[in-house]
Amino acid sequence: MNLIIRKATIIDPQSPFHNQTIDLKITEGVIEKIGVSIPKSDTHQEFQQDGLHLSQGWFDTSVSFGEPGFEDRETIANGLDVAARSGFTGIALQPNSYPIIDNQSQVHFVKQKAINSSTELFPIGALTKGSEGKDMAELFDMKNAGAIAFGDYGKSLTNANLLKIGLQYVQDFDGLVIAFCQDETIKGNGVANEGIVSTRLGLKGIPNLAEELIVARNLFLLEYTGGKMHIPTISTAKSVALIKEAKKKGLQVTCSVSVHHLVMTDEKLEGFDTRYKVSPPLRTDNDRQSLIAGVIDNTIDCITSDHNPIDIENKKMEFDLAKNGTIGLESSFGALTTVLPLEKIVEKLTFGKNILNIESEIINENKKANLTLFQITSNWTFKKENMLSKSKNSAFLGHEMKGKVIGIFTKGKLVLS
Repeated sequence: MNLIIRKATIIDPQSPFHNQTIDLKITEGVIEKIGVSIPKSDTHQEFQQDGLHLSQGWFDTSVSFGEPGFEDRETIANGLDVAARSGFTGIALQPNSYPIIDNQSQVHFVKQKAINSSTELFPIGALTKGSEGKDMAELFDMKNAGAIAFGDYGKSLTNANLLKIGLQYVQDFDGLVIAFCQDETIKGNGVANEGIVSTRLGLKGIPNLAEELIVARNLFLLEYTGGKMHIPTISTAKSVALIKEAKKKGLQVTCSVSVHHLVMTDEKLEGFDTRYKVSPPLRTDNDRQSLIAGVIDNTIDCITSDHNPIDIENKKMEFDLAKNGTIGLESSFGALTTVLPLEKIVEKLTFGKNILNIESEIINENKKANLTLFQITSNWTFKKENMLSKSKNSAFLGHEMKGKVIGIFTKGKLVLS
């Protein structure tokens, strides 16, 4: 569709129109003209809304759906529709389906399923076969099929040599290894952050050390091998410090933090509500504040929803037995505006494209229109009717939000929330 967007405030520090309230004329998916009071056109529809803001299209580096195998949790088609209505023009799909995405045919399958969706899907291939941590998966074949990175979702490699070999191997084709960090032997049967709250509630604890030990090990491996590593969803103050030091050394390491770790602490577990059972676990406010500081000073490169739909049978049960995970696409923006400034939110919701070598289009004339539309003034409460996912396991139910996603414009189409 051809479209004129009226009176939109541009939030894009790379754009010459940053912080200007202006009109955009989009023709056949390309921004033809940016200016004040662009004349009406019979060939263009118009869109205008009070308080409208525009940024580059947001990208989420860690999204799980379920299909194939767990379609009862989420399908690819509905999941991408949820992403679009949540402001994301692209997502990186985790390989934790059934079967695991560990070969080129599985990569082709999920990409084929996403062809007609507005939000673009970029598959992450499993680093090891079946994500079992034993044998390297077919990384080069998956790369050729369209996989953008390699990692075993929510699983840390016990075999350090296997990670070393993986880091060395992917350098032949400029690949990226995603290395989740958690020592399973130290975690043991832990289900919550080890601290005052877990002790008071009688829940087995997961110490910060379980994450930090593997972060340190993986950074040592990266220093030895070279190459590129992404550490997803860090949760502790020490992890931030370790990665900051590694970056000072010049290591090619990036990291992300989830929205819920920036907004919530382990105090949420007081009611034994399994919606707050996530991996890594919610930590203390000291950790949360350190994560926010890491976002502000750019130690943390991007923010992810870490969207992970879980069926009700695996969530509505005793805390010890429930699966980890929360949906997060729908609530990401409204939650982030309560803890971070707007420009930093937009920066961290778009930087994932740089990490994964995905084309990023600044907002300028003669550039592709890949845009997220939002407003920042409304205060509201996240309710069940705001959940668009098939699964309803949201940690943000009842959470106070600020600002709302209006929609996206990409691939020549306007999708409104």
